[in-house]
Amino acid sequence: MATPRAGRTQLRVGRLLKAHGLKGALKVELYTDDPDRRFAPGASFTLQVPETSSWHGKSVTVREFKWMNGHPVVFLEGVDDRTQAETLVRAILWIDQDQDEPAEPDAWYDHQLVGLDVVRDGVVVGTVARVDHFPAQDLLIVKAGDREVMVPFVAAIVPEVDVAAGRIVVTPPAGLFEELPDEPAAAGDERAGETARED
Repeated sequence: MATPRAGRTQLRVGRLLKAHGLKGALKVELYTDDPDRRFAPGASFTLQVPETSSWHGKSVTVREFKWMNGHPVVFLEGVDDRTQAETLVRAILWIDQDQDEPAEPDAWYDHQLVGLDVVRDGVVVGTVARVDHFPAQDLLIVKAGDREVMVPFVAAIVPEVDVAAGRIVVTPPAGLFEELPDEPAAAGDERAGETARED
């Protein structure tokens, strides 16, 4: 993750999904409730990309932001064709945010989450040790006893974050925080071997 500048906190506002068209546009997955302000022309973003990327350590500036067929699309300065745009696919966009700027709903800084109690069924099962950011999703790394548990930071598994109360409520699938006993499949069980469909 990019290191925030002194006196600043960085907020993750989007992820570049794929090149769109031939003129350098990129579809964006938004992590902000105010995209038209965040992606206004001239807005500059720090890039989170692999160290092997030619964009590592660089920032980008918005040239134009628009909605096309219901999808947010961004044009960046210096990215003028599809080939250049494809080198930015999966990059995560971070922006400096003033400390006195109001926080957006359902948006938290990493330092606000670290140290919070993790509660399942009314029982504290661990504390947040850190937040890992990946292109597909974020993971809460929860210290549970002597081990670390990776909890996908999605609404289905983390339905409530209450920074003021110092806790995060989780509804994890069975086996995430404890070992499941081995249960042999019953003879004739037609469901044995089925793979659950992701919704």
